[in-house]
Amino acid sequence: MDCIFCAIVAGQAPATILREWDDALAFKPRGGVNDGHTLVIPRIHVADATEDPNVTADAVRRAAQYAAEIGANLNLITNVGPDATQTVFHLHWHIVPRAKADGLLLPWTPQHAARAAAAQTGDTR
Repeated sequence: MDCIFCAIVAGQAPATILREWDDALAFKPRGGVNDGHTLVIPRIHVADATEDPNVTADAVRRAAQYAAEIGANLNLITNVGPDATQTVFHLHWHIVPRAKADGLLLPWTPQHAARAAAAQTGDTR
């Protein structure tokens, strides 16, 4: 299997590990969206959150535990499938700390909608 996250779990690929559990680990992603961006993955390979609900539940529990320790406003997100922007097909939860007016846009935010509307009309102000 050619899975970068499985290679990280096996210690065969570099990663900045932030926390380890017997069933999961947390690490800093390359090219994170902000300084606190963290990924939490199960140690066993599951392609996405729909493949094995038990593994998904265990992994999100670990992500929630880690997020609670951060104690900040945050997004806790997973993606399922390429149309939902999943690019690594090993279940992973993104923990993205947030701050008011941090400028990070998500598809369902008003800022994103305004930027998309402006792009359609050519208004790049």
